[in-house]
Amino acid sequence: MNLFRMTMLAAFALGSSAVVCANAGPGAQRQTELLHLLRHDCGSCHGMRLEGGLGPPLTPPALRRLSNEQIVATILHGRPGTPMPPWRPFLSPSEAQWLAMQLKQGVSR
Repeated sequence: MNLFRMTMLAAFALGSSAVVCANAGPGAQRQTELLHLLRHDCGSCHGMRLEGGLGPPLTPPALRRLSNEQIVATILHGRPGTPMPPWRPFLSPSEAQWLAMQLKQGVSR
């Protein structure tokens, strides 16, 4: 195998593994922490069952019309002029994406 091919193969392998790691989402312990945050911190406004309260419901039917990107943007940046704060100081974009997917699927109690 020539040097160019070996270099390209190594670059592809490294790039592919970085994409897999980036898309893997948070580890098991962080997932547990994020679900706790969702149930308790988000639940304090969105209802302990996430069916609405001060904030709107965070159930799959209520979120159906929103894309994951819209939900992630709301989580990270909040909603100016409302009580919804930005969670960006506490969550990474990949963690917000993971939470958005959990909400769209339905969070079990």
